[in-house]
Amino acid sequence: MIADKDVLRGLFLFEALEDDKLDHLAALGEIREAEAGELVVRQGDPADCFMVLVEGEVVMSTLTPAGAVSMTPTSQPGVYAGAVAAYLGDRAPETYLHSLHATKPSRLFALPAAEFGRIMNEWFPMAVHLLDGVRLGGLAQRDLIDRRQRLTALGTITAGLTHELNNPAAAAARAVGELREKVRSSRRRLAELAEAGISPERLRALVDLEEKCASGMANVPARSPLEISDAEDALGDALEEAGVADGWEVAAPLVAAGFGAEKLEKVRGEVGDGHLPGAMHWLAEAIEISQMLDEVVDATERISSLLASAKQYSQMDRAPYRTVDVRELLDSTLTMFRGKIPPGVTLATDYDPALPPLPGYAGELNQVWTNLIHNALDAMDGTGTLTVRTRLEHDTTALIEVCDTGPGVPDHLRERIFEPFFTTKAVGEGTGLGLDISFRIVAGRHGGDLRVESVPGDTRFQVRLPLTEPPGAQHAGHAG
Repeated sequence: MIADKDVLRGLFLFEALEDDKLDHLAALGEIREAEAGELVVRQGDPADCFMVLVEGEVVMSTLTPAGAVSMTPTSQPGVYAGAVAAYLGDRAPETYLHSLHATKPSRLFALPAAEFGRIMNEWFPMAVHLLDGVRLGGLAQRDLIDRRQRLTALGTITAGLTHELNNPAAAAARAVGELREKVRSSRRRLAELAEAGISPERLRALVDLEEKCASGMANVPARSPLEISDAEDALGDALEEAGVADGWEVAAPLVAAGFGAEKLEKVRGEVGDGHLPGAMHWLAEAIEISQMLDEVVDATERISSLLASAKQYSQMDRAPYRTVDVRELLDSTLTMFRGKIPPGVTLATDYDPALPPLPGYAGELNQVWTNLIHNALDAMDGTGTLTVRTRLEHDTTALIEVCDTGPGVPDHLRERIFEPFFTTKAVGEGTGLGLDISFRIVAGRHGGDLRVESVPGDTRFQVRLPLTEPPGAQHAGHAG
């Protein structure tokens, strides 16, 4: 159907054009009719038309690796789609980047892409240069801030991990330093006992007794500080009465190993009165050496556990798309945050044991958890409760909630917090991309949903992920 310039003049896109230009447009294009449900533009087809809605209703959708993502249907005359970047000439996309469906009987003005590009460059050369500059600048800025956002999150995580690694590393270094002196002193004690003429049998009995005390330390019943102090005083007095110098100093490691005053007579019977002082000093030092070795083992195991969590968090050795355990991903992210959680914030986890593994990009999901947890901690300003919860919904969906007890998100901001560059933080404190990136990962990459429910004292960011694999997702590349 031939286009009418009066029809074109009624569209906000063309309302300011002179009559001769409207006549030219009308001669180049045509009016096309579409029935409800009809496909007007197909993603991937040659981008040969610029389409403008005259009347009716249309909806735009984009096929992603995780499925189709649809925009809100619109009936606004003058909205456009199709070859919208034809003014770029050779640099314009060769195929449509989206699909367009008519949701109601509609009429659209169709203009050949080549004519649209020529008209734009001839009629509005300055506008074309500005559009091209804004487009390229926007892409560059978005890429730069995306990378900066990831680096900021990585810096936060790295600081927490460094703090967590420093504690067990320092404990191991301290224990090793003390071990050197204790081992040296223990050798001298044994030499002194040998010089004093202790028999091999009695020395063997003493060594066996030390091994029993060391192996039994893990089974010593828990006691209050007052009970421990009373036990040390009682053993110290018994040692002094038995002629053991500095009995109060010897008593502490012995009590920690479950050694009480009643066992002193057993040692006396094994080694004899003459060797009792030297035997008790050696026994205390040998037990201390065992305790320090346990500290080194605990510290190194803690370091190994932290590194395993860091490896799980970064997914250094994993394929980009695989079946993942959400609980493992959340735990590894929380481990990275341990050093950044303020003392006034309580951490609570509530995992649904019925939630099965799900298909996804583990590293990208960890970035989502990082952004949500970081925002929750910021919202609470050092005091409150951070809750991470998982649930199985309708046997088809995983629900992951990151909750905080902060002041909440006001109603007038709730619909905007997922917009790119929108932030409620002070200038320089936030890029406004953390939630946008998270939404794109959840919705675009995993076919899920990210939303927020908030009242003062209870804000919940809810991530919903499908338990089934979206078509083609395993072939998708890494998110940019």
